[in-house]
Amino acid sequence: MDILKHYINGQWVDSNGGETLDVINPANEQPCGKIALGNEADVNAAVAAAKAAFPAFSQTSREERIELLEKIIAGLTARKADLAKVITAEMGAPAWLSDMAQSVMGVAHFSEALQMLKDFEFETDRGPTRLRKEPIGVCALITPWNWPLNQIACKVAPAIATGCTMVLKPSEIAPFDAAIVAEVLHEAGVPAGVFNLVNGDGPGVGAPLSCHSDVDMVSFTGSTRAGRLISKAAADDIKRVSLELGGKSANIILPGADLAKAVSKGVQTMMMNSGQSCNAPSRMLVPADKHDEAVAIAKKTAEALSVNDPYAEGVYLGPVSSDVQFEKIQGLIQVGIDEGATLVTGGTGKPEGLEQGYYVKPTIFANANNQMTIAREEIFGPVLTMIPYSTEAEAVTIANDTPYGLSGYVYAEDQAEAAAVANQLRTGMVHLNGSGSDTKGPFGGYKQSGNGREWGEFGFEEFLEVKAMFGANPA
Repeated sequence: MDILKHYINGQWVDSNGGETLDVINPANEQPCGKIALGNEADVNAAVAAAKAAFPAFSQTSREERIELLEKIIAGLTARKADLAKVITAEMGAPAWLSDMAQSVMGVAHFSEALQMLKDFEFETDRGPTRLRKEPIGVCALITPWNWPLNQIACKVAPAIATGCTMVLKPSEIAPFDAAIVAEVLHEAGVPAGVFNLVNGDGPGVGAPLSCHSDVDMVSFTGSTRAGRLISKAAADDIKRVSLELGGKSANIILPGADLAKAVSKGVQTMMMNSGQSCNAPSRMLVPADKHDEAVAIAKKTAEALSVNDPYAEGVYLGPVSSDVQFEKIQGLIQVGIDEGATLVTGGTGKPEGLEQGYYVKPTIFANANNQMTIAREEIFGPVLTMIPYSTEAEAVTIANDTPYGLSGYVYAEDQAEAAAVANQLRTGMVHLNGSGSDTKGPFGGYKQSGNGREWGEFGFEEFLEVKAMFGANPA
């Protein structure tokens, strides 16, 4: 698949930059297509189109935007198989995961935005004062490669629903699903200039987009390092910046929990998507007197997970996304060994028989402590660190002893016990006893995991300004 144009002002246009970039299939290390690399001139054209479209689109009625979202949902539903196919090719998710999870998140977030829009209160009266929530303006949306369609949809859907216009820069590692989204929006009749797509890398497109004086808001999902750069680039114009960044989530297994169930579920959740999820439970905290038993369960679970070509039958882990990601993970696994953590299974090198492709062995370390590098840095690969604790208070202290605060996991004898511990965690989300996420709930974190919230009502709020109209409702 080749995407050699950008989508600007309702049409596919030539890139001002003359360079292209091969998109590498991580399963075989071969190009699966290419994109045009945009530059500042492309960004300027896209922002100008979004700025010109904002006055009219911001005044569209709730009913008009509802109709638009319904058409987009129908379009994404019709293209589900295409989306699943390109996501597997561009970032390596197993075909079943692309089909059952990766490709369905577009419809999930647009459907949630549709339901929110039907009942959302854009105006409320408080005594004589009327509060209006109005679209913030032109939005720069910068998205990652690990759950590419999910992150595009949870930004584009609320932006359209609230009446904003936007420029999307998808990850250059996984850009093809974004092109399909652009086609769907075009066919749905999204007015010219409301949605624009410029492909490229961070320095060429992300940087000029973040500091553009006509951009009112930047919504970014990615690494904490890149989030810092975007915040600095956006600072001169005092524009709103919403960040969903990294994580090093703790999975606290309390003494009364079903150990076999909690450990096996924790390993499977960690290894899902080859460990490339910002909210993955990468630190497993287990009672010290059950540590060895938990390690044995974890080892058995991890070694039963098949690593193979994404299209192979029964595969649970495909490759990681790129050579850069592969080398980073290999380096951190070696650091874990060098620092003295017990290597339970996995380790450096590729799985036997998989010499081509960026495949990583599902790796588990035990007898670790929270000061080790593998317990503090986000590895973003299939690597689990197991840490023993003596008391519940110590477990909470270890869990909170991190610069991140995205998610947490608690397994307990019952929900009330799990909730009591969850209340003490400095994280934006907590999963109790294996519960999944909910598109109605806010997604985001504390500390260096970011400063915004996505999904549902909170996702709407990111794209709205509040205006107080004093005396609009006199007694």
